[in-house]
Amino acid sequence: MKSNIIYPCLWFDGKAKEAADFYCSVFEKSAIISENQMVVIFESLGQKFMCLNGGPGFNINPSISFYVICETEKEIDLLSSKLLEGGSELMPLDKYDWSAKYVWLQDRFGVNWQLSFGGMEKTGQKISPVLMFTGKQAGKAEQALRFYTSVFKGSDIIGIAKYGKDDSDVEGMVKHAEFTLNSQAFMAIDSSFMHQFTFNEAVSLVVDCETQEEIDYFWEKLTEGGEEVQCGWLKDRFGVSWQIVPVVLYELMSDPSRAERVMHAFLQMKKFDIEKLLQA
Repeated sequence: MKSNIIYPCLWFDGKAKEAADFYCSVFEKSAIISENQMVVIFESLGQKFMCLNGGPGFNINPSISFYVICETEKEIDLLSSKLLEGGSELMPLDKYDWSAKYVWLQDRFGVNWQLSFGGMEKTGQKISPVLMFTGKQAGKAEQALRFYTSVFKGSDIIGIAKYGKDDSDVEGMVKHAEFTLNSQAFMAIDSSFMHQFTFNEAVSLVVDCETQEEIDYFWEKLTEGGEEVQCGWLKDRFGVSWQIVPVVLYELMSDPSRAERVMHAFLQMKKFDIEKLLQA
């Protein structure tokens, strides 16, 4: 089985292009690499993102945020000021136990960012998705990351720090964990507080697959204890949404002579069938 690319998809109500343009203006080394009426894909600081015009069905919340390592104080000040235009602070820019300078903010589109000064030598990755396990999922972060690292090749658990008896949350829950999937950095935390949010489709994780064998493998593994949705979407046992997508779909959808037929075909599918897409 080949190495797979995993990247986040952000759900917008008609503002996918506007959001992608905004993030490309905020972060250095950014560019839009693919776009159509439904989807805009861009890369920033080595991290790939998909922006989806999905309609009003779901709203982005803090359950999945993006941790950005800033290598200078000037960088964190600049990024925070840009991302806060029309947004709000969840944790103010300040010194914390884990960082000399840190801020958790929500931008104008509802996307959550955690900006932290220093630590690039530890992760080697500028932007990392962070999964927050809340509500019914609180206390399941360690179980989840052990499950995910069993599914994906090139995975490892870097470290798990747990709440102690003097911390502000339940002793033994995950305070902060770092792990890799397909050699890509991810983070996870538990929070037992009464949050008004949990995982939903507004931020999903896309897995690009070259073959039907890969699609079948990830679909079977990730739906175990979860649920099939539609058009390559599924929810795993922890409520996290995934899209298991054949890379050939992007090529087919970029061809105006085939796009409509291909879309009609995959709207009838739950798990993607590459042969049926090609026939369409």
